[in-house]
Amino acid sequence: MRAMNIASSGMMAQQTNVEVIANNIANLNTTAFKRQRAEFQDLLYQSERRVGATSSDTGTIVPVGVQIGIGVKTAAVYRITTQGNLTQTSNPLDLAIQGRGFFQVLQPDGTTAYTRAGSFQLSPTGEIVTADGFTVQPGITLPQNTLGLTINPSGQVLAQVAGQTTPQTVGQLQLANFPNEGGLEALGSSLFQETPASGSPVTGAPGSTGFGTINQGLLETSNVDVVSEITNLITAQRAYEMNSKVIQTSDQMLSSLNQIQ
Repeated sequence: MRAMNIASSGMMAQQTNVEVIANNIANLNTTAFKRQRAEFQDLLYQSERRVGATSSDTGTIVPVGVQIGIGVKTAAVYRITTQGNLTQTSNPLDLAIQGRGFFQVLQPDGTTAYTRAGSFQLSPTGEIVTADGFTVQPGITLPQNTLGLTINPSGQVLAQVAGQTTPQTVGQLQLANFPNEGGLEALGSSLFQETPASGSPVTGAPGSTGFGTINQGLLETSNVDVVSEITNLITAQRAYEMNSKVIQTSDQMLSSLNQIQ
């Protein structure tokens, strides 16, 4: 009976849906996390009477036909890149992007990763790095006698050096944009990498055309809406239960048929 296979595909789809929702809720407090949404497509159809076929020798056409679907499949898990709220931390190395763009991070293997999580720190040599110690590109090192740090909205890094009255410019942060941000591959640790689907990155100074601005002393929060996620979770649970009920009903129908035979 096809109903069992159809319902099982529905249960698998809703299981994936619940896993995506669970990951969203788990990352409710992850800096700059972007929530995801599972998307589904119907499977192929079995035509028992093809639509548009001729139904007589005089050329009459079947107007509707008989097509029976065989279930559902997961088509994509789409990342929703809307802006998260900005929360104040007063930490001079906490940076939030207001608008489009990603910070560039040099990984140990020499490749570049991208992130919107701007909770940066200093290495033992005074270089601006991520929480894992990866260099924020382009590499910017503060003088050893730095008393204060200012990063303006255009990404210019200024250090107040002991014995100097004028802040010293020590570097310029650059942001990267992608034609299709949803095509980036998630690496974990709030990092992403370029793929053929994302397109090649375009870099530029914060605040220039098409690029967001830098906000010092703030962090971007997760864009997860917990109320929406709980609602989606309940919907997915009900859909899973209904597919399970279809399997139970199909089993009862087959049992009745066996008893008749």
